[in-house]
Amino acid sequence: MDWAILDTQVFKWIILPLLIFMARIIDVSLGTMRIIFVNKGKKLLVPLLAFAEIIIWLLAIGQIMRNLNNIVCYLAYAGGFAMGNFIGLLIEEKLAMGNLIIRVITRKNAGQLIRSFKKALFGVTILDARGVRGKVNVVYSVIRRADLEHVIRIIKKFNPQAFYSVEDVRFVSRGVFPVKRPLLKRILGDGKRKGK
Repeated sequence: MDWAILDTQVFKWIILPLLIFMARIIDVSLGTMRIIFVNKGKKLLVPLLAFAEIIIWLLAIGQIMRNLNNIVCYLAYAGGFAMGNFIGLLIEEKLAMGNLIIRVITRKNAGQLIRSFKKALFGVTILDARGVRGKVNVVYSVIRRADLEHVIRIIKKFNPQAFYSVEDVRFVSRGVFPVKRPLLKRILGDGKRKGK
C-alpha cells in the first residue's frame, strides 16, 4: 500500500472526515444497542458491545486530537454522532426485541376484539371498569414487540378510534404468545400478516 496518500489534501479533507463519520455512526449505534440490551437484561452481550464501542470511539477521538486544525473532522464527528443515534434506533426497531403490554379501553362491547386476539393466538385479559363517561371494558394483552403492528391493526379494525396505550415489559413469567417467527423473517418481513 502506498502510505503517501495519508499526507495528501484529499485524505486530510475528505477521506479522514469520512472515516471519522463512519466510526462515529458505528460506535454510537453500538452504544444505543448496548443501552437497549442493558434494559433487556442481556448480560453477556452488553460487555462485548461496550468493548467494541469504546475501541471505535478511541480511534475516532484520536484522529480528532491529531487534526485539531481540521474543522471538517469536527463536523464529521458531530454528524456521525447524530446519524449513529438515528441508525441505532432503526436497528432496535428492526430487531423488535422484548415484550410489550397493550391496554385497550373501550365503551364498545369488546367481544369482537377478544375473539380477534384469540384467533391471532394472543393472550387476553378483560376487566369491566368505570370511566368518566360510564361503563368501559379494559382489555390487556402482553405481546412481543415484533407483533405490535399486527395487534394495532386488529384494534383499528375493531374500532378505528379506540383508545390504547403501549408500555415496555421487562420480564414476563408466562403467557400466551403466537409461534415466534425467525429473526430474519421479522427483520425482512414475510408478508403473511400484511393483509390481516
